[in-house]
Amino acid sequence: MQAVGIYLGVVQFFFVTCWTVYVIYLPQLAAQAGIPAGWVPLILMADQAVFAVTDLFAGVAADRVVRTLGRLGAWMAGLTALSCLAFVALPLVAPAASPALLLAITFIWTLTSAALRAPPATLLGRHVAKPAVPWMAGLMLLGMGLAGALAPYLTVQLRGTDPRLPFVLASVALVVAASALVWAEKRLVRTAPPPQLVQARMSAGVPVFFAAVALLALGFQIHTALNAAPLYLRFASATALEYLMPVFWIGFSLLVLPASYATRRFGGMAVMAAGGVVGGLASGLAPGAGSLTALVLLQAVAGAAWAAVLMSAVASAVALGSSGHEGAATGGLFMLLALAALTRIAMVAMHLPQQADMQPMLAALPPIGWVLAGLVLAVLALRARRSGVPP
Repeated sequence: MQAVGIYLGVVQFFFVTCWTVYVIYLPQLAAQAGIPAGWVPLILMADQAVFAVTDLFAGVAADRVVRTLGRLGAWMAGLTALSCLAFVALPLVAPAASPALLLAITFIWTLTSAALRAPPATLLGRHVAKPAVPWMAGLMLLGMGLAGALAPYLTVQLRGTDPRLPFVLASVALVVAASALVWAEKRLVRTAPPPQLVQARMSAGVPVFFAAVALLALGFQIHTALNAAPLYLRFASATALEYLMPVFWIGFSLLVLPASYATRRFGGMAVMAAGGVVGGLASGLAPGAGSLTALVLLQAVAGAAWAAVLMSAVASAVALGSSGHEGAATGGLFMLLALAALTRIAMVAMHLPQQADMQPMLAALPPIGWVLAGLVLAVLALRARRSGVPP
């Protein structure tokens, strides 16, 4: 079973790497197709809007596929193959394509990419014993963390180069990895415990849980994508950012597996609460760091806190959907993550980070949002524990 978790982590690594390559080259591809540069942020916002809709739809569809066909791996592998075909087509057609054609291919890629976001967590929820879900989720998210750590380096190394080779290599790697999804599902089914239909827990707290997730996701986006680089530039040059920006994801990767043990012991809501408060404190202290060493340490702590939050959020969503709606619950989680990314891109498009009167608010939003969400989740965890329901 652990081999499947490592495998899903590899799939997530290549999936996130594909997204990184896409973001790096989108301005160049848009220019080749005759799309004005001002449209690039709008395209990225549209991508996240499509992700938000299709994440939820893919999660619900995954539940239905499992109920009707009994197997999800082939469905995921087929959509991933289609996604990779669209992805590799982007740099090949861009020089001769019309804007409408490039946008259509981009839409197909974004739409089909949802097969690798919520549905893998559905596999875990359906076929993995509940105590093992946090560990398996941690292995899966470790691949995401490693890809996030690599992203700044790729951004520097690939900028200005021919996009065809990176797109082909990333697509081939992902489709080869995803081709084993059928094997992964069969392996999970063979080792799965006897099926039990469990009523969804904490139903009264579900809206509050997702509201907390939205706050945490928005705080994460603002802290990592808007605030981190200016904080580093107080102590380091712009050329050092490729080495400093991965610190957050290094902290994430180091704690994501240890945090799974805490989730198994104390429950997902409790670990999310602790991660939110610790991450909020780290992001709040970062602007006042007196040295680069102190800032690096705080960024690593914030990344570790986000690992605890995201891993336990996946485990909690699986538990909340354990009445046969694991896909819908995890789809809702990834939908909120996409909406948070959309909001951050919209802030950049409106040049809010460059406005002096907005900078204090942007600095305050992550710590306030994370701590507030953490306290709300702590209340949910305490109520669940008092009622005898595992949080």
